[in-house]
Amino acid sequence: MKKTCLSLCLMLLLGIVSGQVLAEPGIPALTLTDNPDGSKDYTMTLQVVAIMTSLSLLPAFVMMMTSFTRIIIVLSILRQAIGLQQSPSNQILIGVSLFLSMFIMAPVFEKINETALQPYLNEEITSIQAYEIGKEPLRAFMLAQTRVKDLETFVQIGGMDGQFQDPVDVPMNVLIPAFVTSELKTAFQIGFMLFIPFLILDLVVASILMAMGMMMLSPMIVSLPFKLMLFVLVDGWNLVFGTLANSFGMG
Repeated sequence: MKKTCLSLCLMLLLGIVSGQVLAEPGIPALTLTDNPDGSKDYTMTLQVVAIMTSLSLLPAFVMMMTSFTRIIIVLSILRQAIGLQQSPSNQILIGVSLFLSMFIMAPVFEKINETALQPYLNEEITSIQAYEIGKEPLRAFMLAQTRVKDLETFVQIGGMDGQFQDPVDVPMNVLIPAFVTSELKTAFQIGFMLFIPFLILDLVVASILMAMGMMMLSPMIVSLPFKLMLFVLVDGWNLVFGTLANSFGMG
């Protein structure tokens, strides 16, 4: 009861303080500045609010607009193909996928920093201009990885047939889901190719155990050390990471 009363008092105090702060003059809720080119810029207060709001959507941006989706799906399928349930753990797979994505996306991020972020920090361009300039390298990356068929599918779903003569003209709200669809398809294709050698090894071990009459022994238990040895002998991690990087046009 005492904790409840204390919580209510704190909430009431915060409400009173925030009400006084909001009631004070001199804090504009919305200020628009006219630029020489006819565009408008927002006050710094709203820019901070917009930045803080966008940070909450940052995980979705990282997963859906970079190479992260393809990498994490391929690594998950690889773990399943080997027969390991908890090793490497999900935290390790996510960490590896994140840093490998940063490596692959480094040229894109560098171009965004040079053409949009640094000029904006130096007050050479406005925030709207920085956004328009900064999204172009990311758009080029996503277009390079997106299939034309997937783009056409979402253009048709959105009822935009005949409105775009070139894939470059497609807006971001159409490009992003098309890019994600292409990434899922590519990831499953790579995962299928990785699954085949381990599946063949499982079939060989199961056939040998059945021929020896050892039907009560699980083939997964017997084949697991052989799959691990095969993966290590062929330098599997190097091949997987190299294949993923090359699939994005690197190397």
